[in-house]
Amino acid sequence: MAIRLLITLILSTLLFGCSIPKPLVERIKEKGVLLVATRNSPTTYYEGRNGLRGMEYELVTRFARSLGVKARFIIPDSLEEILPMVVGGEVDFAAAGLTVTPHREQLARFGPGYQKITQQLVYRGGSRRPKTVADTIGGTLEVIAGSVQEETLQQLKRETTELLWVAQKNSDSEELLYLVREQMIDYTIADSNVVALCRRFYPELKVAFDLTRPLPLAWAFPHAEDSSLFNAARDFLEQLRKDGTLEQLIERYYGYTEKLGFVDTRTFRRHIATRLPALMPFFKKAAEKSGIEWQLLAAIGYQESHWNPSAVSPTGVKGVMMLTKGTARQLGIRDRQDPEQSILGGARYLLVVEKKIPERISKPDRLWFTLAGYNIGFGHLEDARILTQRAGGDPDKWAEVKKQLPLLSQEKFYKTVKHGFARGREPVSYVDNIRSYYDLLIWANRAQEPTPTVESEVLITIPAVL
Repeated sequence: MAIRLLITLILSTLLFGCSIPKPLVERIKEKGVLLVATRNSPTTYYEGRNGLRGMEYELVTRFARSLGVKARFIIPDSLEEILPMVVGGEVDFAAAGLTVTPHREQLARFGPGYQKITQQLVYRGGSRRPKTVADTIGGTLEVIAGSVQEETLQQLKRETTELLWVAQKNSDSEELLYLVREQMIDYTIADSNVVALCRRFYPELKVAFDLTRPLPLAWAFPHAEDSSLFNAARDFLEQLRKDGTLEQLIERYYGYTEKLGFVDTRTFRRHIATRLPALMPFFKKAAEKSGIEWQLLAAIGYQESHWNPSAVSPTGVKGVMMLTKGTARQLGIRDRQDPEQSILGGARYLLVVEKKIPERISKPDRLWFTLAGYNIGFGHLEDARILTQRAGGDPDKWAEVKKQLPLLSQEKFYKTVKHGFARGREPVSYVDNIRSYYDLLIWANRAQEPTPTVESEVLITIPAVL
């Protein structure tokens, strides 16, 4: 009996002394912090005028919130350091716009893809377009060291042994694209989403061809027996996909990037220098009185009239903001072709439309709906929201309503709603163009902008060298 008791005591001691650790996701919840490696990039994480932005920032902060913790972003000095940080356990995972490749899958465990991209060879317009990667031989080709682009080139070199390139450790894709634009290098290879964003600012950039089939972007986790965090992330992303949030985020960052062509962008940039200065005081004055950013008012004014105070449409709308006679009368505007009155009237009318948008609709969708209503009228916008609801979509999300607006020009649809026929494609292009003009204005004036604020829900760790 005594021997049995002794054995029981020994076993109990061993069991208590070798307690099984809690699942990783539970330990993260107890700490209250999720450590995530990322990189500064317009497609991942960056500080904008109104705080932190970026596709990865949006996804990670939502995921952290679902766990009841805060996200702490860690930005290493180079892309090459991100996966080793994951493998070494310095971070919980990496969310850095990482393309999934067989080589990378040996190092880390990737979650479900949330977006697909291709790798594109980029050159400057006006120079000879390469038709194959072999056509870059003799020119200067640079890529990011440790990137999937360098991995692709290493594979291509097996067949094209003369292929040469420079791998840059202290650059990013945006910088290399700028160097192509400035003709300091001849070519670079970048992800298609990065190229789409940068071409708004550098319309001289041209895509020669895609080097790869569409490849998924995904979060990278360490290979480990504890899959609790991986499973939580997988379920979270799947839920975003099911409820349409993922599609809405992609639309928010990329849904309008290809709307402006080369000529449109070059003309706009020329008008920033030649037409905007005379109107700038009026846009800023209207911004002070209305609380609307002057860059947004200027973007609307350019879409309406190309900043031409004397503009008159065939339907009789006039001035910088192209106000109708009825709208001008409603707002107390006497001379629609007086730029100061027109711009202030446009700002006031935008506020009138914004008040009609249901309060439950939050930014930035609220702004896109306001702009669409400004263009097509609130009644037609409501009709499109009704069509969206009938189709099983969310009428409070611009990404879904913009799909239904063009249907208002088809009889079988517009006969079923209150306000009838409308040129529904126009407000979609209208909103997309204004978003692009706004971004270009911010980019052109970023040196004069105040330092952005940091959202309190996120802790940031950035090395001093950055």
